[in-house]
Order: sequence, then C-alpha cells, then structure tokens
Amino acid sequence: MIKRPLALKFIFGYLLCMVPLLLFSFTFGTSLIHKYVSNEMKAKLYIYAQFIEDNYFTKIYDSASSYMNTAIAEEIQQYDSVLQTHVWITNQTGTLLADSKNINLQGSNYVITNYDKDFFSQYYYENKTLSPLLQEPMFTIILPVTVNYSIRGYIIVYQPMDIFLQSISHYEYILFYILLGIGIILAVFLIYCWFITAHPSKKVVQAISAYVSGDYQYPLSLHGKDEYEKMSTELNFLAEQLQELDDYQKNFIANVSHDFRSPLTSIKGYAEAMQDGTIPPEMYNKYLDIISFETERLTKLTNNLLSLNSFERGMANLDITSFDINHIIKRTASSFEGTCVKKHVKLNLTFSEKETFVNADESKIQQVLYNLIDNAIKFSHNDSQIRITTIEKKEKVIVSIKDSGIGIPKNSLKKIWDRFYKTDLSRGKDRKGTGLGLSITKEVINAHNENINVTSTEGVGTEFTFTLPLTNPNEI
Repeated sequence: MIKRPLALKFIFGYLLCMVPLLLFSFTFGTSLIHKYVSNEMKAKLYIYAQFIEDNYFTKIYDSASSYMNTAIAEEIQQYDSVLQTHVWITNQTGTLLADSKNINLQGSNYVITNYDKDFFSQYYYENKTLSPLLQEPMFTIILPVTVNYSIRGYIIVYQPMDIFLQSISHYEYILFYILLGIGIILAVFLIYCWFITAHPSKKVVQAISAYVSGDYQYPLSLHGKDEYEKMSTELNFLAEQLQELDDYQKNFIANVSHDFRSPLTSIKGYAEAMQDGTIPPEMYNKYLDIISFETERLTKLTNNLLSLNSFERGMANLDITSFDINHIIKRTASSFEGTCVKKHVKLNLTFSEKETFVNADESKIQQVLYNLIDNAIKFSHNDSQIRITTIEKKEKVIVSIKDSGIGIPKNSLKKIWDRFYKTDLSRGKDRKGTGLGLSITKEVINAHNENINVTSTEGVGTEFTFTLPLTNPNEI
C-alpha cells in the first residue's frame, strides 16, 4: 500500500523535472539554436563577401569586357563549389555584373530591382526566392560596396536553405541527445533514490506491522552508515523492549492472578462455609482470624503494587530529611524481636559511629530496612546470626544486611529485583511473600540516586548493601 504511492511520487517528481526542461528546450532552446546558426552562417558568408570585394569587385566593376567578367565568375565558381554558395556582383543600380552560378547571366537585361525593388533595403534574408533568378529558397546576405561614403555596388552571397536547416538539425540532434542523457541520468538517480529510501522503508513498515501483531522476533536488518541503520538499531531495541514488556505483562497478570486468587479463595470459602452453617458458630473466631490474615495479605499486595507504580511513573515524592540511620536500624530491628525469638535468630548490629546522619526519606528507608531484614530472617537457618552494619566512607554511608542462610542461586541473582520473582528455594521456604519487596527496595534506593547490590553464595548466605548520602555537619 505504500510502495505504489511512493513510486508515483518519484514518477511525478521525474515528470516535474523533465517536462519543464523539455518545454524550455523545444521553445527557447530551438530559438537559440536558430539564432546561433543564423549568426554563424551570416558571419561566414560576410567574410566570404568581403573576400570577393577585396579581390574581384574592382576588376569586375572597372572592366568593360564581358569576357573578363565571365573569367572572374568562373574563378569565383571554384570557391563556391567548396563553400556551397553562389555569388552575384551588381552595380549601384542592381544591374548584374557577374553570377558565379550562371556565368553567362549578366548585363543590363538582368537588373535585380526589376524583380524586387526593395531587395537592397535589407542586408540579410532567410528563405528568400527571386524568380526567375532564384527559384529555390536561399539564405542570403547582401554586402554594400562603398567608396567615399557612397554605394558603388553590391556583393550578394546566397546559400541553399537546406544547408541552413541541416545545421539547425545537427544542433537539435545534439540537444536531443543531451536531453536524453539528462533524462536517463535523472531516471537512474531517482531509481537509486527510490531504492535507498522506499526499499528500506518497506522493510521498516513490515517490521512495524510484525511488532504490532506481536511478532517481536521479526528480523530487521538495514545496512549502511545512515539514518536507516540507526532506525534499524532503534527499532530492534524497541522490539526487545516490547518483548520484555509483553513477557513482563504476561508474568505480571499470571502472578497477580495467582497471588490474589489464593487469599480470595480462602476468604470466599470460609465465608460461605460460615454462611451455610458448615462451620459452627463456636469456630467463627478461628476462621475470622484466617479471613482477616488473608485480607491483610491482599491489602499489602495492593499497597505494594501502588507503591511500585508510583515509583515507575515518577509520582513518588520523597520527603528528604536528615535523620540518624543507626537509630532507624535499631527501631526496625526491634520490630522483629518476636520472629527472631521464635526462630532463634540473633540480629548483630555494628555501627562505625555512634550516630550517622543521612539525607533521605525516613519512612521509605525504614521500609527498605524492613524488607531486607524480613528477607534475611525468612531465609536464615534456625540458631543463626544476621549482621547489620553501617560504615561511613567519604560522603556516603554503606548499610549492609548479611545473613548465613540458604543463599540465592547464581542464575537468579539478576532476577530478584523483578516483580513477583521468587526462586524455587524461596517458594519452598515461604509461600506467603508477595514477591514485591525487593522490587520496592530497589525503586526506593534508585529514587534517592543511590545504589543497592547483592552478593550471595548458595548454601552460605546473602549480603545486601546500599548507600545513602551523609548529612553535612553544618546542616544539622
């Protein structure tokens, strides 16, 4: 649907160039050729007439002998045979003194003004006839011979119009071949332009159509060091991003459906059982607790999704203040006292300074610490230890949470930041997590323009470290 209109545009462009050129050539061009050939022939014939004047006019004019004039006419005739011309020599009244074509056609019986009284009023004629002296059309020039500012006679040189027209045709052929060459060169150029524009454009359109239909694996390869190569690179990158986004959306929908279905099924099942009397009234409190727990899971999952969405859309406003990170770590760690006692896990807090003030959003950093400590406890063995440290280095504080738990498989390290991602080990260890904690953690740290990293060895343990900017002492 695109190739044909674009081809028509190239054809229209070709015609837009060639039609005015042809019109100009066949109007002004032919006119210029006619003028050029005419001037060229006039100049050549005038030179010849001047030669006749210099060498023969006086002899003919002063001679009273017709025999003498005939001899001179015969001599001039030899030049005519080479130049394809004819020469008349007349006196001031127009009486023919010599004719190089008919050497016997001369004398008082042949007075040119008798045939055309205005003949000598012009010095140049095209397509001139003078019956019976000139039967065929001639290209004619007239050279007046003057002596002491008075006309003594005329030299008339004429040449058949066929020679003039042949010269014009010669130049018109040259013009034609030039136009033909220009037309061919322009056509080749436009075909080349079409090939380097329409051909890759067609590939781009096909690729975009494939991407629109969901075929993100469609190969697009445009060679050359120009905008099309850059377009090819960008479109391939876009296809990769769309593929990742499509995979992400599918996984997202699958994970959300799975994580919402489980608690909703429990809530619906227990509510219906209580409603139809399957669960006796004395057991209501037990199952209401389960319903409340599952409701909290749904609320937490929803809030986490909203938090992630606000970060990704750039709508999460940070409330930056200066606070003691060590104090926040202590307060967050204390909230896990019951869980730690139950699993016999010890939290070991080590700070390089008694107080370490940072510039950050206190509530969101507390959420990061909560998620990382919660993960560390969740995947730690019973009777183990978790080390939480802060170290000041230049203008940063490095916060570390290190456990000696089950660790993360090497092939999962880059995926732990993805939404809903859970390793097989984590799924077996705890099925209650939403799989969003680490995603939120990374988004919070990135929003602070800081870095978070993880190192882990399966069966040995995992360490998360992130940085925050230290507060300038003058700002406290």
